[in-house]
Amino acid sequence: MFETIRNAFKIKDVRKKIFMTILFIVLFRVGCYITVPGLSDISSQLEGDTSMNIFGLLNSITGSALSQGTLFSLGISPYINASIIVQLLTVAIPALERMSKEGDEGREKINKITRWVTLVLAIVSAVGIFLTLKNQYTGYVNTAWLGSQFATFFASKGGQWIMGIYVVAVLTGGSMLCMWIGERITEYGVSNGISLLIFVGIVATAAQQLFSTLFGGFWLEALIFLVGLVLVFAFIVWVDGAERKIKVQYAKQVKGNKMYGGQSTYIPIKVNASGVMPLIFAYALMSFPTMIIQTFWPNTPFADWWTTYMTSSGGPVGVVVYNVILAILIFVFAYFYSQIQFNPVEISRNIQNNGGFVTGIRPGRETAEYLAKVVSRITLWGAVFLAIIAFVPSILFSIPGWVGMNTASQLVSSMSATGMLIVVSVALEFNKALENQILMRHYKGLLGSNSKGFLK
Repeated sequence: MFETIRNAFKIKDVRKKIFMTILFIVLFRVGCYITVPGLSDISSQLEGDTSMNIFGLLNSITGSALSQGTLFSLGISPYINASIIVQLLTVAIPALERMSKEGDEGREKINKITRWVTLVLAIVSAVGIFLTLKNQYTGYVNTAWLGSQFATFFASKGGQWIMGIYVVAVLTGGSMLCMWIGERITEYGVSNGISLLIFVGIVATAAQQLFSTLFGGFWLEALIFLVGLVLVFAFIVWVDGAERKIKVQYAKQVKGNKMYGGQSTYIPIKVNASGVMPLIFAYALMSFPTMIIQTFWPNTPFADWWTTYMTSSGGPVGVVVYNVILAILIFVFAYFYSQIQFNPVEISRNIQNNGGFVTGIRPGRETAEYLAKVVSRITLWGAVFLAIIAFVPSILFSIPGWVGMNTASQLVSSMSATGMLIVVSVALEFNKALENQILMRHYKGLLGSNSKGFLK
């Protein structure tokens, strides 16, 4: 990867794209430090409240922007959720499916729909955060900046709702600005901008906790964290590159005076083809009821029962129930997402139409059944891998807390299983995008030199 970056800086166009990417990332991080006037820092409340799973996830993705009450508190999360919703609706609604197959024009229509859904989800998320803070914490609104008369008004019941409208508007605008920055990175920079913003947020959260641990003198805890992180990252990279290759042979065909085909290729099927999406779906579904209960029915007997028996922060029964349901959801969403990504019938039809066949399998229905069987087996191991990533790192990183290293326990909580998968996936995607940019420039240079030589 370092060799790829070094070669990229030697090419002017690629170097310009890298600088543009860095510029937009810096702009994103600056927005993560611009505090919203009137919104207090709630980091102290979030540190001791492990039941706030949805807040913890949002806080890690935004680089601790939510806990500090900044402009980008919502980050890119509404856009991610909107993309997932639109993608699922594209499979379920025929009109959207036809639109997605209309080329660039259809994709632009899908992007517009995604932006509108992002706006709606950003408003809903901002309202949910405001109501949750209003119910959970006191003093979440800082009115000292307004002056004594205005502060007295906004501290009243009616004034709080006016302040709420203001906070919702600012947080929604910040989320839409994050979406704009991500799209500009994709357009003018390197790799997918949305993925890079998530990557930067997660790394920034872990880096802040790591530096505070180092400056606090807890070197042993930091070393344990880094060693465990490297081992987990190595395991993720190893599985991410694993794939099953299905050999496809194409028969020779004579068309006019030319002969086509007669060569063999393969269909690569990755073990973890669905990536981090099953984990995101599972965590979101498990966190959604908790968010609704904490927003509308806080401090009630039902809320206490739910926290005790249905969340990971409750008693032993709650931990077991939560983890069992989470594992089941991971397997369900892994198979669901594989069905969306890989259609054995369509692939079998395409192979047959191009005069190809899978070695040892008859074309048509038998090929489709064979592909479906292979994908089902590989998806099983991919789901097992995701379950391991979801549970084993949390257990491994909890060992320092069990032996009394509470600082290390707080340090490792900054990097969740979803975060680790996202960091590795985005890093590999960025490296691949750089390699493609370099290869494309080399091809252009080769064609340019050949054309000049030909003209001479």
